[in-house]
Amino acid sequence: MAKTIFHTSIEGAQHGGKTLDEFCAFAKNAGADGAGPSNYHLQNADGSFMAASEIRNTFEKHGLKMDGFSCHCPFWAHTTAWTGSKTIRPFLPEEIWQQSPEKIESWLEDYLMGFMDLCAELNAKVIPMFWGVSCGFELATGYPFGFFQGPGYDLEQEAKDRFVSKTEKLRKHANDLGIYLCHEIHPNSAAMCVDDFVELVDACDGDSCLGVTADPSHCWEGEDMFARFRAVKDRVYAAAVKNFVILKERPLRKMQGDWKTRAMQFTDLGTGDMNLMRFVELLVEIGYAQRYNKVMGTETAPLVTEAESAYRDLDATSTNAIQYCKNNLVFPIAEGSFEDGMGS
Repeated sequence: MAKTIFHTSIEGAQHGGKTLDEFCAFAKNAGADGAGPSNYHLQNADGSFMAASEIRNTFEKHGLKMDGFSCHCPFWAHTTAWTGSKTIRPFLPEEIWQQSPEKIESWLEDYLMGFMDLCAELNAKVIPMFWGVSCGFELATGYPFGFFQGPGYDLEQEAKDRFVSKTEKLRKHANDLGIYLCHEIHPNSAAMCVDDFVELVDACDGDSCLGVTADPSHCWEGEDMFARFRAVKDRVYAAAVKNFVILKERPLRKMQGDWKTRAMQFTDLGTGDMNLMRFVELLVEIGYAQRYNKVMGTETAPLVTEAESAYRDLDATSTNAIQYCKNNLVFPIAEGSFEDGMGS
């Protein structure tokens, strides 16, 4: 009998207002088979991490697969802190906002080390995340009026060197624990396209902990999902299922914080510009499930849905995504050609 290799799951980052128990209860009631809470769901009121046993018990209570734990915001803040940008403040305790970039970076490094220790204790070896603006905001814009090299400076080389040095301790700790740090490739991060990511890997001498989260909703500006994820197919250990729409009458690079006025808007899974069935077929092609299962010791790999929509309620978006994924994207895998039975 043909078997499925995926199961439905949900990302927790957008549900930070829920406790771990509340988030798992929501995921189960919405029909998910597993869940991937964010780092913030694992914190006690004082900022310390919950005990691994308490986390395990919560998943067992709700009958959910433990699909790892995401940690986008602290990783992004860690490799952005050096810029002095205020945009890292939402992800930090208020008492350290005014500290120097060096002290903030050090605090985040310690936090991330502790987070990885907890993940290792829970056998959660795949961490969806994204690296921050280690390249600086000049390069992160990708704008052609760049002047990226000039008298006495080379911003591109400086960016590579900075990434290597600022991530060295975190990468070593991940490697020691057998953890894969899975970057979402997109603008305003250390790698905004697949070429940028490959250059970071090369700069780090091919460091094996540098993984990728395949997220098709970030393939909206000249690089489609096939080109992006085939180029790094051996490094895809995580997958996020999201969709988007491009409003063609609006500029993609508009300086606007309101999602409702942006040209690229996340949508429910069924009505965006992306063909998500082709995306799941791509995940099968590049061996994502087998890679994830080997690292995590599981039989199926999660298709992690995310609740991001400019208009639809958060919980409604997530529930719709889980149901869409269950009904359309988790299917029995063909064990041979459809021609095999013809004429028999």
